[in-house]
Amino acid sequence: MSTAGAAFAAVDLGASSGRVIVGRVHEGGDGPRVDLHEVNRFPNGPVPVPGARGTTLHWDVLALWRGILDGLRAATREAGPLAGVGIDSWAVDHGLLDADDVLLGNPVHYRDARTVGVPERVFRTVPADELYARTGLQVQPFNTVFQLVAAQGTAQLDAARRLLLVPDLLGAWLTGEQVAEVTNASTTGLLDATTRTWATDVAARLGVDAGLLPPLRDAGELLGHVRPDLAEQIGHRAPLPVWTVGSHDTASAVVAVPATGEDFAYVSCGTWSLVGLELPAPVLTEASRAANFTNEAGVDGTVRYLKNVMGLWVLSESLRTWHEAGLPAELPDLLAAAAQVPGLTTVVDVDAPEFLPPGDMPGRIAAAAARTGQTPPQSQAETVRCVLDSLALAYRRAVRQAVALSGRDVSVVHLVGGGVRNTLLCRLTADATGLPVVAGPVEGAALGNVLVQARAAGVLSGSLTDLRAVGARGLDLVRYEPDPAAAARWDAAERRLWSGARTSVPA
Repeated sequence: MSTAGAAFAAVDLGASSGRVIVGRVHEGGDGPRVDLHEVNRFPNGPVPVPGARGTTLHWDVLALWRGILDGLRAATREAGPLAGVGIDSWAVDHGLLDADDVLLGNPVHYRDARTVGVPERVFRTVPADELYARTGLQVQPFNTVFQLVAAQGTAQLDAARRLLLVPDLLGAWLTGEQVAEVTNASTTGLLDATTRTWATDVAARLGVDAGLLPPLRDAGELLGHVRPDLAEQIGHRAPLPVWTVGSHDTASAVVAVPATGEDFAYVSCGTWSLVGLELPAPVLTEASRAANFTNEAGVDGTVRYLKNVMGLWVLSESLRTWHEAGLPAELPDLLAAAAQVPGLTTVVDVDAPEFLPPGDMPGRIAAAAARTGQTPPQSQAETVRCVLDSLALAYRRAVRQAVALSGRDVSVVHLVGGGVRNTLLCRLTADATGLPVVAGPVEGAALGNVLVQARAAGVLSGSLTDLRAVGARGLDLVRYEPDPAAAARWDAAERRLWSGARTSVPA
């Protein structure tokens, strides 16, 4: 297939919005490059639904499906015949299908409270150190394995015959093919981190039916073709391939990191921030488990060795709280005001459990500050500055832990995703880590999605390094240099927040 003008549709679903983006691969003077153009964006978010067991947070997967079809229709109208479609999304959440392949209710949202206390129950059967040695996965209460144990005894789980993670569910609706792409499967807590096969013995010990788990596929394979009736609905007359991509959006975003070597750290910054390194093999040591680092599968056999940081969720929930209270909540104005607030006056542990569910984030931030003997923020600007300082401090800690635990030195931090637009956060991240920060691309997941599709379709070729070189062409990257004079203040803030911690491997 020629590189001239081949167009791919990237379906990129985030925790607050979904989008369909057309990526067109074309020849430039210095080689092939990719141009991205968003053709449809649609909202996404938790929907509380009352039931016999109380209110449960769900995803409105049918609204997402409608947004995807509308987006593919717009992509076909704009780009003509497409060379492929790829789907990426957030991790862990899933749909359950019955024996007729019918979805048994909307997928449950990972912020739902049903998994509270479940990890401790699981560890009484499979100890935490044993589970980590097999799956390499950090303990997050919403990991798929904990969701499944929480659902045991429900009529829905009893009726289920297949589990499909969100992007795999949508891919199955498009093509009829039921698989689990490996990068997202690695977030379930049921995938062996070394062999990249299902840990069926672990599932059996926990009472999880391994028959629910579909066949595994790597990124960069042909999943199937869009069903003829759906192709007709979106106006696509030619057969339309659907390719497996890094279906965990962070896996796709890491493909798009414009790195030229191996000595880089990344921050995939959106609703969540995923902070880590790309490694050739998992790190399954006890020290790694104690630091709660995760080993998730990356594209081309790589490992995304990372830590989840709560991310811009804390900021967006603060904005929502202020908006509902009738207070001004325009982000550009608040960021400008926050830049004038003295830095590191108040910092909180953004990864604390109270910041996970929806709610009054400014109130929770004030309470956390008071508990740690700090003066709570007194204004919206001070709250925003506290959030951004605290995020940068969490990034610093995660990068330094990753370096110490893996033995891989880094010389630069690549920040990709929506956080790229937050110049104050980018500058603070450089100061906090003491490393240059290269910011961009904004649509990292969509770009990585398209790059993997294009290689699978034969439009591009080569290694991840080659794909990254293609993706980097034409990007408007911004480099932030650290302020050496700020290092002592970040050291002091870290000691204040994590008493007695050292910057090598804090507990």
